[in-house]
Formats: sequence, C-alpha cells, structure tokens
Amino acid sequence: MSQHPRSPRTARRRALGLVLAAALAVPLGGFGITAAAAEAPQPSAHYDMSHRGGTLLDVSGNERHASLTGFGDGSFVRAGEDEVLRFAGDGYAALPQGIVTGSDNDFTVEYTVTTRTAANHFGWVLGDGVGPWNTSELGNHVFLSPRSAQSGYGDQVLSAIRVKRDGGNGEVRLPAGGGLGAGFTTLTMVGEGDRLTVYRDGEQISTVQHPYELSSIIPSGEVLGYLGRSLYAGDPLFVGDVSDVKFWDEALSAEQLAAAQPTAAEKAAASEGILRLDLGAIVLGSNPSFDRVTRKLSLPSAVNGVALGWASSDESVVALDGRVSREIAVDTPVTLTATLAGGARLEFAVTVLAPSIEADLDAIVLAERSGEHLPLAVTGAVEGSRITWTSSDPALVTPTDPAYAPPAVGMADPFAGGGVVTRPAYGEGDREVVLTATAQLGERSVSRDYAVTIAERGRSAPDAGYASAYFRSDGDERIYAAATEGNDFFSFSEVNDGRPIVDNSADTTGHRDPYILRSHGGDTYYMIATDLCIGCGTSWGEAQSNGSLKVNVWESSDLVHWSRTNGDENGGITINRPEAGMTWAPEAYWDDELQSYVVFFASRMYDDEAHTSGPGHARMFAVLTRDFVSFTSPPETWQDTGFARIDSTVQKIGDTYYRFTKNEEGGAADGLERGKDIFMERSRVLTAPTTRSDWDADPATGWQLVDTAMTTPITGHAGEGPQIIRLNEGDPANQDGDGYVFLVDNYGDGGYRAFVTSGAALAASERGQRISQQPEWSVRERGGLPPSPRHGAFVSVTRQVLDAMHAWSEVRPAESRTEVSVEGRELTARVSALDGGEVAGTVTFAGGSWRETVTVQPAERAAPGSAEAGDADAVAGDADAAAAVAAVRVPAGVTEVSVRYDGYRDGLVAPSAAEPVSLPGGGTADAGGATADAGGGTAAAAGSGSSDGSEAGASAAGGGARPAVSSPIPAPEQIRC
Repeated sequence: MSQHPRSPRTARRRALGLVLAAALAVPLGGFGITAAAAEAPQPSAHYDMSHRGGTLLDVSGNERHASLTGFGDGSFVRAGEDEVLRFAGDGYAALPQGIVTGSDNDFTVEYTVTTRTAANHFGWVLGDGVGPWNTSELGNHVFLSPRSAQSGYGDQVLSAIRVKRDGGNGEVRLPAGGGLGAGFTTLTMVGEGDRLTVYRDGEQISTVQHPYELSSIIPSGEVLGYLGRSLYAGDPLFVGDVSDVKFWDEALSAEQLAAAQPTAAEKAAASEGILRLDLGAIVLGSNPSFDRVTRKLSLPSAVNGVALGWASSDESVVALDGRVSREIAVDTPVTLTATLAGGARLEFAVTVLAPSIEADLDAIVLAERSGEHLPLAVTGAVEGSRITWTSSDPALVTPTDPAYAPPAVGMADPFAGGGVVTRPAYGEGDREVVLTATAQLGERSVSRDYAVTIAERGRSAPDAGYASAYFRSDGDERIYAAATEGNDFFSFSEVNDGRPIVDNSADTTGHRDPYILRSHGGDTYYMIATDLCIGCGTSWGEAQSNGSLKVNVWESSDLVHWSRTNGDENGGITINRPEAGMTWAPEAYWDDELQSYVVFFASRMYDDEAHTSGPGHARMFAVLTRDFVSFTSPPETWQDTGFARIDSTVQKIGDTYYRFTKNEEGGAADGLERGKDIFMERSRVLTAPTTRSDWDADPATGWQLVDTAMTTPITGHAGEGPQIIRLNEGDPANQDGDGYVFLVDNYGDGGYRAFVTSGAALAASERGQRISQQPEWSVRERGGLPPSPRHGAFVSVTRQVLDAMHAWSEVRPAESRTEVSVEGRELTARVSALDGGEVAGTVTFAGGSWRETVTVQPAERAAPGSAEAGDADAVAGDADAAAAVAAVRVPAGVTEVSVRYDGYRDGLVAPSAAEPVSLPGGGTADAGGATADAGGGTAAAAGSGSSDGSEAGASAAGGGARPAVSSPIPAPEQIRC
C-alpha cells in the first residue's frame, strides 16, 4: 500500500504485551476478488497518508498535495507496513484542483477505510460550499459516507450525487448496498457517463443513473473537495481510520480497480496493526491499568468486524466473559490471548488484585446532612462484599432488613429495606444518627461507623402556581424557565429576563429535555437534563451511536438558585453503561414500594463497549437513586419491545402509574397505530418490564396498553416529550378538582400543545373506550404557555417560590398574623402564615421584668386548601389551616404583656406581634367586654411584625388588623438532600 519506506515505531503501551505468534494465512474475513492481470493506470493523485507538517503528500508524482486542518503528528500511526491517518472528528484534508477535471463524467475514487462510527459524516467529497440542505449555499457535489446513520442506510455505505434544482435539493442517492467488511475495506466509486457505481473490495454493491454533468460539480476555486468533511452545515467531521486514497480522472474497469486496490494481505496487516493499538483500551474497560485489575474486563468477540477468539491462562481468575474473581487471596497474574481469524495472536499480561474489603467501605459516601432516604447499599461497589447496616435510632433511619426478599415483578430494592428516613417534623430541629456498616467477604468482616444528621422536614405550603423549564431549539440547547402569573396554568411568562438558568460550559455544552421533580419530602426540586448538543455540529446519528453516557442533575429549594447534586459545578453524572449509544430525555419518579426515585431514559445498546455491532432500536432503561448523586448500576431494561421507544413520562393516579411514551418508529409498530406519536400504558408496578405493547396485559404485574396515536390525528403534527401535571386546587381550569393537563411537544410546529382532561377520564381509558377518541379530548388553542417551549417540564409551586421566580431573587418570608386569646392569666398566641403554610419557631411573651419564650406547636388543622394565587383574602382565610399556638401563664403583678412571634431559623415566615394585652394586677382578668384584657378577648396583628409591636394590628376592642414593620430575616438554610 505504501510507496515510501518508513522508520519502524517502537512505542508500546505499558503493561500491554502484544505478541505476533503466527503470520496471517488467509485474509481477515475475506476481502473480495483477487487482483486481475489487468494493469491499472497511474492515478492523478495518491495519498498513502504520508505527511510533512500540515501537508498530506501526493505520492503519485503529480505533486497534488492536500492541505491538512486539525491534524498533528499524533494523528498518524503505523499499522502493519502502512501509515494510517486517524480521523477523530476534529480534522479534514482539503484536496487541490486538477485531480478530477470534469471535462467529462468519468472519474474513479478509491478509498480504504475502517470505522466503528455511524454518523452523518463524509469520508470524501468532490465539490465545495458548506450550507444547509436545499440551499444555494450548499455546493453541488458527489460524496461517499462509509458508515452512515441516515434512515435506510444505518451502518451501511451511503453515496450520492447532488446538483441543485429549482424547488429541490437535487440529490440522487445510490441504493443501500451493505456495510464495511472486516477491518480495512476498500470502497471504490466509478463515475462513467450517466452512471455511478460503488464497489466494496472489488465487488459491486450499488449503482444508479443520474441526469447530471460532472462539470456542474467541479468548483471554480482552489479546492476540489475534502477528505473527512461534509458540505452539509451541522454535519460532524469524519471519525475513522484511513490508510489509502487514490483518484483517477477516468473510469476504471472492474479488472483495473481490482488491480489498483491494496491487497487483502495488506489490509489484513493494517487491520491487525490498528487492532494492536485499540484493543488494549477496549479490554481494560473501567480498570485503571493492566497491573491493577479489579473489575470486569471486556473481551469482545469482534472489533471492526474482525473476529477474535479468547483464551485465559487461568479461567478461575479471569473468565472468558471477562469476569474477574474477587475470591483470590493474593494478587494473581493472568495472560489473556486474543486469536485473530488468520492465526495471529495478541497477548495481554494482567494482574488481578486480591480483594480489599476496606475498599467497599471506603467507597461509601453519605451526605453529612440529609433530607432524603439514605443509599445504604448491601453490595460493595468495589469488591462486591455483602454489607449489613445497623442504626443507632431505627425509628429515625431503618437498618438492613435481614428478611427482605425481592418482589416477583419489577426491580429489587438495592438497600434491602435499609436507609428509610423518618424526618423530624418541621420545627422540631435536626437529629443525629450513627449508622454502622459491616462488610463481609469470605471469612473476613470489617465494620465502620457513619454519622449523619437527619434534616427536619421542610416547611410546607399550598401550591399557588406553576413553573416550567425547557430548551428552545436545536440551535439553542440551554435551559430556560417560565412561571405563571398566579394559580392559572395558562398564564406563563418567561423569568430571569429570558436568560438561561444554569451554566452549560461542561461536557457536550448542550442541555436538552429538562425535567423537574419535586422531592418526596416536598422541600427540594431536582432538575435532570440530557447532555447533548446538536447545534455544536453533532449529527443525529453520532448522537445515538457515540452520545453522552451522562445526565446533568441539579437541585434547588426555590427554582432560582441551582447547584449540581454531585458537587461538581461543571459536569454531569455517568449513569449509563459503556455499551450504550446515548442517554436521552432522562426523567424520574418516586416509587412507593422501593422508597427510591426511578430514573429512566432512552438508549440504543451495542453488543460491546467498542460499539462494534448493533445498536438496534432505541429502548428505555431505568436506574434507582435516593439522593441524585449515586445511582444503581448497570441500568436495567425497562421497555424493550423490539421497536423504538423514547421519551417516557409517568403520573400516578390513585394506586396506578400511567406512562406516556413516544413510538419512535416511522410508522405503526407492535400494535401502536402511528409512528412519531404518543401512547399510554398503565401498571401498579412502576418498574415492571415491558416486552410488548399489550392491550390485555394485567396491570397488577405489567404495563397494559390503554391508548395509542393520542395526539397527531388531532394536532396534525408528530409529537414527542409528553408531559402531564395535576392542576392545583383553585385553578380555573380545574373545574371538578380532578383536573390534569397533558402536553405534547410538536417539535416541528412550535413546541408544546395542551389537552385539559381529568384523572377519572385517564383512568377510564381502555381499548374499547380510548380517551383520545372521546369528544372532550381536544387540543387547546395556543396561548398561555412559555414561548416556543421544546421538550421540558411543568411543576406546581408555592406562592413563595412563584414570587421568587418572577423577581429572580431570594425567597421572601411569608407574612404572618399573631392573635392572642386570654383566659384569666393564661395567654394563648395563635400564629398563622398568610400563604396558608406551616409555622414553626417561638413566641415571646414579655411584661415588665418578666419574659418567657415558648416554642409553638401545631394547632388542630382543617384540611388545607389551595387558595387562588393573587387573592390575598382567600389566602389569609386559609391561614388557620396550618396555624401554630404557644401558651403561657402570666405571673401575678404583670399588668401588660407584649406578644411577639419571633419567626424561625429558616426565615420563611416573617415575625409579627399582637396588640399588647392588659391584665388586672391581681389574679383574674375582667370577664366582660371585648378588649384584650377581657376574659376570652383577643388581640391580633398581621404582617411582618416589629420587635416592640408599635405597628401591630387591630386594637383589642376590635377593628381591622394592620401590617407591622418587618424585622431583618436571615436567608433560608439550604438542605443537602
């Protein structure tokens, strides 16, 4: 293949022994026909990947050197006897004019390549002018993509010719003819007259006729075309290895191109050379090095189509599926041997470390202060030891349940009943607990204590509005927020002056599909989002084959101030497995049985970590978490019907979970009537697996299909990113108190559209009475939703959070009202917050030299309601629903008492004071009259209060309450959950 001698390269990876035991006897996988006797003409340009600085050398003698962009010396490697240019999506070569002239339609391009990446990338192109599809900016061209991600060409060769025509893009594609061969493959395109033909290793795989002239394609500038660069705006640069490229300004015959191409033996040697370079990293997996192996190794059966057979010198230590023993007593060396089809052998010397039980205890990380259940795992993360937990206060945090048995259906509790927290009530303060983990591995056991502070419950208050988070478009993949003007779902406006609400400078730099979940305790919001940036140049094919394995996760108490749950302010959390192609549209929902959050997402799954085969259809996976910091691994398959599913969302109504999912297939599939639309299923087991769309499934043990094709027949557009939210009490759209809004992202028509429905209607949906076929199932007119919202989330919020979002500031304390009742010398202060929420803290009674501070206790409650936001009187009317009281006996001799609610340490309710209460100097207050010093009388004040009560409300004799002056309020304390 090479026409220039090269110096041997001797660099080797540490701890990786690669030994060639035998020369290849036959080509790897077969490489097509044998070169015929016909002699190929001299090419007009030949690039064997020799380079000098930023120049790719033409070794044909015609001096048509190509200009390199983005490559350095490290981009070139030695493989067998050949130089190989490793395209990593960050470089390309510009071809000079004169290689193909366009004097007629005849030309030939020979391209020897291997790639594991399916994407919308070009291996080579003749033509220039980067632009969008069907525009004049996009130059006319002919191209070849060795492994495409386009529909109908997935993992196959895609080639085409394009000349812009009025009203159309003008692209004529060659039919799909299959994918690459094993290892390096030579793809040759021959243009002759009105026909294009593609050969794979000398054998024809596709041909097409076209009406175009090559002269319409050859550019007028200095650049003829490119290696590794697409002309379509937004397409990524090529990812793959190229060993040889030749051009002819004439059409070669089948015999000539067979004679010209590299031989099967040459390609086999180059394939082996690349395999030598790449296989070590693949085998290593998540282990840090070959001399420190403790985790499963990856022993693929094939890489780039090259078949591999494996042998282990000690299968009891390293099994042939890569599993590593954790029962050895001493560090043990093992030799792994990969045998290629031709007999060549590659050896890997590894050392498996003896297990360290302490490593499992070292890996345990618990929050110092937590308001969530604790992830008390019963299996060690490093060595797999069995861990049992005990608790110094089982009523506060439960220990491991030795009798725990996994359920017959659905995911098992990885904490075996342990770690369930009963938080102290709001106002009771935090409590300490010591948890003891005992790890056992074989005959050894080690115990360790972990001290944790359990946070008291956060303050609760009625919901009084809604918030939303979303991204805007493929070109604006950042998270924005909106909030309603009051307790009306259809009154959204953007907040934060329309700016993004979180930073997006890490990982892919794109944030899509944000989902907001209120914590099980109610006082924290979690936001989780896809790590994907299409606008950065990532193709949809690349996004699904080599997408991020991370999710972005933040937490907030007010939806204004966000912090990453993992403490890394600039990075996501890996929750997917290496075999996965992407981690899309993550959402989470609380599972009452597992006492954990179930995080679910869409992914395509390859057969191995090297992504050498697969990935097949998109399916849904699930993991568990309790703190959104640590997640169970590996993900479990949640939905795999053999057809593409993405974008699930869940809502529990009564004892049943309702799941809405997008059928990602292009048409009807698996009983789902329409592609690119939403269907609904139900089950009483959230994590029950789904293997088919089944109208007759038993919801007690699986997911029953209850509706399909729910939106497109009504909206006229494809839909994805479904969302559902229960309406607050008092919302004008919630006429019967059972109202829900279902939303679908019409991604081709401006974003979300809304359907107003009820829980009863959703629960009644079944095959013969589908909700989507009822007359009341209709899409609401546009208006009231955030501007251009794409796949996002909607969540109910309290009045304090709603106000903070509109002001984009700290949460302000809720105003309070303090009333005093008098029975003799017994005073009872009753404190209520005007937003209807809970009250904690203290009341201080003072008169003369006497002063006493009393902790408030919850008063008897009526059922709390949700007042209509903006109606202060309605809110105040509900304030007593969560009132708190404090009582004291006033000493004899005290004739006037000031009563002041002092607030609480979280600063969420403002202090307030009642009008001073007058008492007789003797013992018993006057029994008559309506003043504060009368038995049974009251004094009251509403507002933010003052320390001396000088601005307090109504007099004891009656009259309306007056607001008081606010005292300085500390910022709310952030609970680490």
